[in-house]
Amino acid sequence: MEKILHIANETETEKLGERIGQAAVPGMVVALIGDLGTGKTTLTKAIARGLGVTETVTSPTFNIIREYKSGRVPLYHFDVYRIADPDEMFELGYEEYFYGDGICVVEWADIIEELLPEDAVIIHIDRGASEEEREYIIESEEDLCIF
Repeated sequence: MEKILHIANETETEKLGERIGQAAVPGMVVALIGDLGTGKTTLTKAIARGLGVTETVTSPTFNIIREYKSGRVPLYHFDVYRIADPDEMFELGYEEYFYGDGICVVEWADIIEELLPEDAVIIHIDRGASEEEREYIIESEEDLCIF
């Protein structure tokens, strides 16, 4: 199932992210695909707020993964931009995260697309007509009422 959302500004991005976090269930993988500066980390921070995460959420660009355990379920935030080969994900033990009891948010998910679970929620983020506007194309096997 595919749904297209037009987001006017960062505030709307944050509201969407919080709704995703509030509705997220253990084992959910949210795959974010978009160019640099389209708001992947902003959306991830809002998902974390929706989960009740109290730690400061930052981009894990140099660490590849950050774990946040203060929310109602653990949040595993991946930034796979620096992954040169999807096989590197095996070294990180990605399967324990993707098929575990937490929520995974993966920035630059197109780099490891073949490793994503079939039921991952895939969100393509494109720039809109103005600097703040974004278009979200959301692909999900289930009809998620949050979108």
